[in-house]
Amino acid sequence: MNDMTETTEPTDNSPTRAGFAAVIGAPNAGKSTLVNKLVGAKVSIVTRKVQTTRFPVRGVAMEGRAQVILVDTPGVFTPRRRLDRAMVRSAWAGADDAEAVVHLVDAEGEIAVMERGASAAQHRSAEDDRTIVERLKQSGRKAILALNKIDSVKRDKLLALADARFQEGIYSEVFMVSATSGSGVADLKARLGELMPEGPWLYPEDQTADLPVRLLAAEITREKLYLRVHEELPYAAAVETTAFEEKKDGSARIEQSIYVERDGQRAILLGKGGQTLKWIGQKSREDLAEILDRPIHLFLHVKVMENWSERRDFYQDSGLEFDA
Repeated sequence: MNDMTETTEPTDNSPTRAGFAAVIGAPNAGKSTLVNKLVGAKVSIVTRKVQTTRFPVRGVAMEGRAQVILVDTPGVFTPRRRLDRAMVRSAWAGADDAEAVVHLVDAEGEIAVMERGASAAQHRSAEDDRTIVERLKQSGRKAILALNKIDSVKRDKLLALADARFQEGIYSEVFMVSATSGSGVADLKARLGELMPEGPWLYPEDQTADLPVRLLAAEITREKLYLRVHEELPYAAAVETTAFEEKKDGSARIEQSIYVERDGQRAILLGKGGQTLKWIGQKSREDLAEILDRPIHLFLHVKVMENWSERRDFYQDSGLEFDA
């Protein structure tokens, strides 16, 4: 992954465009999956747990002569802890600073709520989604409505949902997409390219994200952690890359600390005979080797740190406001 050092323009004389597009939505609406699909590469972690994106991750999507810098924001939900408040503030900051805003809605869940057959999680998501709608109304900002997870919903129900949402008066247009399969994503990407202002590209054409490599490595490991222990471990773990060394043979040596709050959580992460931690390390190493295009030597250490979420330096490293 390259560092941004200077603006980059194509070699021909055709006009270029560049700008920011924020993807907002309730937790687990599919924002990270959509950003990854738009960029065509893995730039944001995707897990079955909600609220896994803790800070905006900028993915760089190329659409013809336009460069769309995608801001994948944390899910907007009712904050309870300091970390929650910081995540929600970060989400709205990403939207306020963008040229275009995409409000991603879980169509399957919304229709289930309308038909009174929704799960508790879908009801919570719908409540969080109403918070977004009200915030957009207050701001007077127009957004693009993207109805996600359309593969399992009948078209007449989708059209009814789209019509009901459009009556809110906060959307400029609507797209129906499946972030997982990619259906409808190309049309949304083309529209975002059109909305970007004319100007030089902000990143090299082959760069897909501006996330620092240490932070990217930590996020990849955190993804694997939650994939493996999503039921046993609540949101009580953080990953920090403590060392990143490029070796003479072209490989990289990475050391990471995984922080949990209690000894019992440490035991869960280690697993019997250390097998759980070994699986996490192996999967993370495979992903990092592919993303960074080099052999990776990864060393994980699990440490107990009570109230790690109250560490000011953790927020600073993640681009979050500690005093939110």
